[in-house]
Amino acid sequence: MITPSRRPPLAILVPAGLGVALVVVPIMGLLQRAPWSSLVERLASDTVVEAIRVSLVVSIVAAVLSLLLGLPLAWILARHDGRMAGIVRAAVLVPMVLPPVVGGTALLFALGRRGLIGQWLDAWFGVTLPFSTAGAIVAATFVALPFFVTTVEAALRQAGTELEEAAAVAGAEPVTRLLTVTIPASRDALLAGVALAWARALGEFGATITFAGNLAGRTRTLPLEIFLALESDPASAVAVSVLLLGVSLAVLLALRGRWFSR
Repeated sequence: MITPSRRPPLAILVPAGLGVALVVVPIMGLLQRAPWSSLVERLASDTVVEAIRVSLVVSIVAAVLSLLLGLPLAWILARHDGRMAGIVRAAVLVPMVLPPVVGGTALLFALGRRGLIGQWLDAWFGVTLPFSTAGAIVAATFVALPFFVTTVEAALRQAGTELEEAAAVAGAEPVTRLLTVTIPASRDALLAGVALAWARALGEFGATITFAGNLAGRTRTLPLEIFLALESDPASAVAVSVLLLGVSLAVLLALRGRWFSR
């Protein structure tokens, strides 16, 4: 048996170190510019508190919608193979690789007042999604849903179907098997998927500003507050950035057992 060397060769160590530096150095630069002495004061300002409120509403509702819509979808993709499942999976993954602004533009032409579906929502129900909190929630869910689906689908595939088959033999219907067997057995994956969806929704910018706009108290989330403050109050923009960085690190720490275990 060949035992790997304890010390990586220089040809591997150098690019690996550059990769780490590419991620760490910008974060260090952000922390170095943070207004630590006035951080709490800046985060307690009316505009930031309002952006926090909007961000929490948008991200929490988006995470819940990702759970409600994504769990059945992840179950179907994990339990069924074939061409159609592959097409559906590819469609679900598109927002992960699509430029956020393109996603926002697509939402606008689909759900806007003159959009493919939006025109009927407006005419039949008087529902207008663009430039509203509901529109911001839709945009956040659009980009967050794939993170939930991919996480849960992978866990369901890894868990196998033995327990569900045993429940089926006992006479349980598919919905009953999902609620009483699949969900309890996949609790950790569900929590991880919800956490990822929430974090992604909390940090959404491009699709939100394109589809929902940047309206104070309605659609101005924390990323949009940073964008606005960069021109007039850079120190406050850095303070809010530090807040979001802390939230991101907290999510990673919460999921460390899933990602960092050997």
